Amino acid sequence: MQIDKEIDTRGLKCPLPILKAKKALADMASGQILKVVATDPGSTRDFQAFARQTGNELVEQSSDGGEFVHCLKRR
Repeated sequence: MQIDKEIDTRGLKCPLPILKAKKALADMASGQILKVVATDPGSTRDFQAFARQTGNELVEQSSDGGEFVHCLKRR
């Protein structure tokens, strides 16, 4: 998968990872992929809800050693 932009939200709690992702997506073109790295366990469900509410596609979610990776495709 081609990642067009990556943001690091490690150490930030809800709602900051979502707000930073929203800001980053606003500067991206339709179809581009944003990768968000977070440490907040609640970010998994937060990004699922964010994708549903905004129409952006959540193409991948994974977790590894306390880090949560979310990949969103800009609508």
